[in-house]
Amino acid sequence: MILSSAVKIGAGERDCIFSWILNAFHLEFLDVLGHLLKDFYQVLLTTSSYCVKTLLFPLSLWLAIVSLVLSLNAQSVSALKLQKSSARTVGESVTTTPEPTGFSLIPSGSFTMGDALDGNYDAPTQTVNVSAFYMARNLTTKADWDTVRTWAVSNGYKDLAEGAGTASNHPVHTISWYQMVKYCNARSQKEGLTPVYYTDDAQTTIYKTGNVNVTNAQVKWTANGYRLPTEAEWEKAARGGLSGKRFPWGDTISQTQANYFGDASSYSYDLGSNGGNSTGSVEGRSPATSPVGSFPANGYGLYDMAGNVWQWCWDWYGPYDAGSPTDPRGVSSGTLRVDRGGGLESQAFYCRVASRNSDNPAGFYNVIGFRVARSSVN
Repeated sequence: MILSSAVKIGAGERDCIFSWILNAFHLEFLDVLGHLLKDFYQVLLTTSSYCVKTLLFPLSLWLAIVSLVLSLNAQSVSALKLQKSSARTVGESVTTTPEPTGFSLIPSGSFTMGDALDGNYDAPTQTVNVSAFYMARNLTTKADWDTVRTWAVSNGYKDLAEGAGTASNHPVHTISWYQMVKYCNARSQKEGLTPVYYTDDAQTTIYKTGNVNVTNAQVKWTANGYRLPTEAEWEKAARGGLSGKRFPWGDTISQTQANYFGDASSYSYDLGSNGGNSTGSVEGRSPATSPVGSFPANGYGLYDMAGNVWQWCWDWYGPYDAGSPTDPRGVSSGTLRVDRGGGLESQAFYCRVASRNSDNPAGFYNVIGFRVARSSVN
């Protein structure tokens, strides 16, 4: 009935209605349906044939209705785009749950973790299965840190460091691994989410103070609060859906892609320029951190997965799990925690997605920052 009624109105009115539907529901982003809708619409605009308009307009309206039904079934535009752009690695699956603001969904599935190109002795290649999770698109900034810390010191978090940062939109640094884990809990509580880290196996005492070596059993992995990514999660996210590449975007690196220390004479895959990156030059000082998001994102929409500052991960540093593990979380104990990604003073070798680094979790380093992850948004 809707279609038959639509055919009876004037051609100009039909065009206006169709344009309104197109704009209201953003159907141009719905790939195949969008292309068909636009093609039909162009014909409707340009043809003078009443017969053609009478034929095509019901078809166009039908496609719009089908697309609207998809939308009403929670198939959001962003989720559909994500299905196309994210499912690149064999075995990956995609959910249509909307991403929280500032996060990208990293789809579940297997990927090849480790170094197949440059002979890292501590990063053998293996197939790793990772459950879907959400990764912050940007490094945690000084502004992010300050906002949460201000709330935290009045709510039981007595020893969160002030941290440092070149500017409010630059990554925070000079905070320990322990400080970052407590920040995750504070941010979760501040936003009414379930904290992830506890100091008891019953997961009743929220980790708020001191340097506590929280165990895997004391982590509420399914909670919707904030946490550090595991090393496997970090590497999968850094690869951006690509397989077997040296960097988040391919096999070479240049200073138009990341804030690192160029040394083209030492590495054939470093395209320079040499020295510190001018993007990170602040008041004549170079190298320096750059504002988060200054360089192109990888295939998952993540910025600064190479360079700027190193990024703490959850895991103790140690050998990878044997076989083809699912959601590995590293060795059960150790003395050093893993950090990944390289920093502003790092050469290209250390900015590779498979490169591993480790540091004292109690240390305060001006080249190490972090980004947060979430297991769930429910």
